[in-house]
Formats: sequence, C-alpha cells, structure tokens
Amino acid sequence: MTAPKKVVLAYSGGLDTSIILKWLQAEYNCEVVTFTADLGQGEELEPARHKAELLGIKPENIYIEDLREDFVRDFVFPMFRANAVYEGLYLLGTSIARPLISQRLIEIAEATGADAVAHGATGKGNDQVRFELSAYALNPDIKVIAPWREWELSSRTKLLEFAEAHQIPIAKDKRGEAPFSVDANLLHTSSEGKVLEDPAVDAPDYVYQRTTHPEDAPDTPEYVEIGFERGDAVSINGEAMSPATILTKLNELGGKHGCGRLDLVEGRFVGMKSRGIYETPGGTLLLEAHRGIEQITLDRGAAHLKDELMPRYAELIYNGFWFSPEREMLQAAIDKSQEHVTGTVRLKLYKGSARTVGRWSEASLYSEEHVTFEDDAGAYDQKDAAGFIKLNALRLRLLAMRKRRMSGQ
Repeated sequence: MTAPKKVVLAYSGGLDTSIILKWLQAEYNCEVVTFTADLGQGEELEPARHKAELLGIKPENIYIEDLREDFVRDFVFPMFRANAVYEGLYLLGTSIARPLISQRLIEIAEATGADAVAHGATGKGNDQVRFELSAYALNPDIKVIAPWREWELSSRTKLLEFAEAHQIPIAKDKRGEAPFSVDANLLHTSSEGKVLEDPAVDAPDYVYQRTTHPEDAPDTPEYVEIGFERGDAVSINGEAMSPATILTKLNELGGKHGCGRLDLVEGRFVGMKSRGIYETPGGTLLLEAHRGIEQITLDRGAAHLKDELMPRYAELIYNGFWFSPEREMLQAAIDKSQEHVTGTVRLKLYKGSARTVGRWSEASLYSEEHVTFEDDAGAYDQKDAAGFIKLNALRLRLLAMRKRRMSGQ
C-alpha cells in the first residue's frame, strides 16, 4: 500500500489508540487527524483532546463530537423496529455503533483531505470487518490502516515499552494485565477476555457496570409506560423525550431493576467463538415494549414475515453490512410495517425481568367483541369455522387417502 499522507484515526484517548497514533506518525511519517465520538460510553472526552495535543496533534485536527442523538435516532431505533437479535439473544450493541463511527471517519477524511482512515480493532474480532466494510461502502478509494494486523507489538509488554519510548502517558492501572476488555455506548456495555475467557466459569460480579444484581434489585415492582409512534419510542410515562434521552432513562430504570444482563458465547463472523458479558438494560425494555405494541397493531402476516426476516437482518448488522443494499431493502420493508405501530405499552420491572402487562392504541387490531367468551352480538359466526377447517384439511385428507391406498389397506 502506498504510504498515506494524512490519516483520520478513530481515537478513544486510551493507551492502545494513543500508541496507534504515535505508530502512524513513526511508521508512515504522515499527518494524523483524531476523531473521538461520544456515543454515550459514560466517559469524559475532553481528556482525549488533551492527550492528542500532548502527542503533537494540531488543535484543528482534533475532532470530538457528541453523536448520541444521531446514534439512537439513525441507527439504534431503525434496528429496534426490526426487533433485531443475533443468535437469539444478543441485542447488537457493539455492532450497531460501528457504521456511525465509520461514516464520520469518511466524512472527516473528505473534509480534511485525508487519504486514509485507521482503527484500533484487532485481527481476531468482528470490529475490523465492520469498520472496513462500512468505510469501503462509503468511499471505495479510501485506504484503511489496521495497525494490529501490521505491527510487531504483539504483547502488552511490547505496547508498554513502545509507549515509554515515545513518552506516551500510561495510567498506573494500565501497567499490568487488564482483567477484561470493555466497550461501551448508550445502548450497552460489552466485556470480553481475560477473566471471562473460560465459558465454564461464572463471571465475577465486578464485571457488571450498568445493572444491579437482580437479587439485590428493589423488592417492589416498578411500572413504566413507553409511548410509540411508527415503531419508535417517543415518550416515557407520558413525557415526550428525544431518542437519546429516552434510551438514557430506560437504562436508568432497567439498570435499577437488574434488567438486560447476558452471558453469551457467540459465533464471530471471522469464524471463532467468543464469550462476552453484555448489559443492555434500556434496550431490553425497549425490545419488550416494541414487541408489546406490535402485538395489537401489526397484522399477523406482516408480523410473521418480520420474524422470518429478522435473523437475516440481525446477521447483516453483526457482520458489518449496514451500508449494503440488502440491509437497506430489508429496512424499507420493516419501516413499511411500522406505519401503524403507534400506542403505549406498560412494563412491569422486577428482579431482572421486564414484562409487558398492558398495551393500547388507536390503531389497535384487537377486537374484544370478536374474541370474547361472552355474547358477541353476532360479530363472529362460529359456523364459519367448519368450512375454514375443511378447506385447510383437504390436502391432508388427500395425503392420508393416498397413504391408505398405497399401503393396500
């Protein structure tokens, strides 16, 4: 690859990306632009600016952006319209953040005249695929630099030696082996590695950062009402809120009651299995409530088709194909299904569970007079069911008749 002249680096301000920043300067003798996104990870980001300046980055080449509203409105909410769950359990918290970061990397590269972007994902994980597929989809000519696939800094010791040799500040707790690796945003936290690598061993309590242990959660249930318009949450307990504010509030409520914990061994796109501890308190509430409002507003045919499409949609996001035509095609179908998914759902939160206990909507398809066990005043003629059953049984009867005939009975 031709050496880049200017690189936009996805920069957290942590040790690894600080080493990458210095490595890019040393390896390619290029100008570096840093991009740090606030996706709700719960960390102060101004230290990243100070760290970048210490490492020689010009102030005009340091981008720090609050993207929480963009993240929830344009990525999380569209995904939740689909009820997307990977391998039956995972709510895709890490996966859905990567296309937004990649999108801004490419936009900043175009704005600054950079010819390359760089990320800190390792060569073993899914994130390298997600970052790069998104980048190439948005700019087919962009160069992508993945230092973990190029450099010889193959151990924590070598990383620390490089940092000390280049005067990169090292926090005291970074001098030893970290107990586990954490990725966080407004949708979830993901913890992997080290003390979590043996899937037979229960995860230590200190791994969990956003949720109360269900056994220690309040002994009194709490009820919350979530309002929806066209498949997106718009209010909590009758108060209209922005997308990021809604997810923040749901995280608070779900975390308080121990909702949204997941211990998962998943199949990575690159082929290996990995064990992760996920906390998605607000997302767990949102998914339960969204399915609750769909129960009364979505036609059976549309609902069942959505459930058939969902695993494919979830896999596309997990594997990094957010900007693919097939994901956009599925999104169009999903969004069409949400035209009347408007109303309110009441959840009961208690000791790690979030259950739908009520739902109502002006667009409801639920007809009490049709399903009542009492007098339905002629709304439904039960005799009609006989013909319905006979028509549906016709092919089964023909099959049974052939079986009898062929067996000589």
